[in-house]
Amino acid sequence: MLLRRACVVSSVLLAAAVLCGCGDGDQKKQTGLRKSFRAALVFDVGGRGDKSFNDAAYDGFMAAARLLNAEPEEFKYLEPSGAIDRDAALRGYAEQGFDVVIGVGFLFTEAIYRIAPQFPKTWFVCVDYDAYGKPQVPANVIGLTYREEEGSYLVGAIAALTTKTDKIGFIGGMQTPLIEKFEAGYCAGAKGANPNVEVFVSYAGQTPDAFADPVRGKELARTQFQRGADIIYHASGSTGLGVFEAAIEAGKLAIGVDKDQYADAPGHILTSMFKRVDSSVRDTIVKAANGSIRGGLEQYGLADNAVGYVYDDNNKSLIPEAVRERAEGLRARIVSGELKVPTKAK
Repeated sequence: MLLRRACVVSSVLLAAAVLCGCGDGDQKKQTGLRKSFRAALVFDVGGRGDKSFNDAAYDGFMAAARLLNAEPEEFKYLEPSGAIDRDAALRGYAEQGFDVVIGVGFLFTEAIYRIAPQFPKTWFVCVDYDAYGKPQVPANVIGLTYREEEGSYLVGAIAALTTKTDKIGFIGGMQTPLIEKFEAGYCAGAKGANPNVEVFVSYAGQTPDAFADPVRGKELARTQFQRGADIIYHASGSTGLGVFEAAIEAGKLAIGVDKDQYADAPGHILTSMFKRVDSSVRDTIVKAANGSIRGGLEQYGLADNAVGYVYDDNNKSLIPEAVRERAEGLRARIVSGELKVPTKAK
């Protein structure tokens, strides 16, 4: 699948698509909201349609629009084509007086950190805020972070207990501290559950485009399958769609990320490590609209059911009951604090 990019003209808002919604002034009065509340969302690399991270944020954005009974002009979104456009989009929405401006992905951290203080009346939200690089959060910034390593630990254990070859794989997008959390948790969970398992690790690249390269994802997955892996977990945005194609062709299994990705390769998705970007984006927007929002870092993990793994009618036949019980036991130990999951790859 090719990366779809939007052309950005002048203030970039000319290229912004409008989120449809229906409005009702009486309902807004009943909720205590001011007459007009405006929110904007700027997508990460890969854009809308990646069936993973960006789409999860979009789902949350849409849910907030419905809850707030937003008018079409009040909720807008944009797919930028690069770093310059990300900056322009954030600044453009703030200059037009949007109440909340959301950057989807850690790549927005630097721009939000720099731009937010210039617009103190606008709330800036960064999904996957890079606390490694910018631990001090401006007063009008909400940094949404997640314990991806915890959910990844569980899918790693499931993969290691399910594999028939004792060889499994991990494919990341751009190699960064954030994606290494996925790798670290996955490898630790796999080794903890099955000391004999071998984990192959590959990254699609060192630049943001590594999250939008299905051809590269398919190539890396093919190599791992040829080496004997029968399950591959990806944390690579739309690059992972190539991993799924390789799994289908090889008759093997893959593990999705961020959203339930079973529908992308039915019968070939062992499970997905979900990350509730949708609910955290939705809730943050609603809090801003109600005036109950506060700046700072917010972290979500297993204890909040904000990360975890999918187990339902679609995939339960692929996960033996004994494996499911083992995973639930590990979940309880992580939530209680008994089991500490590493965040850095070895």
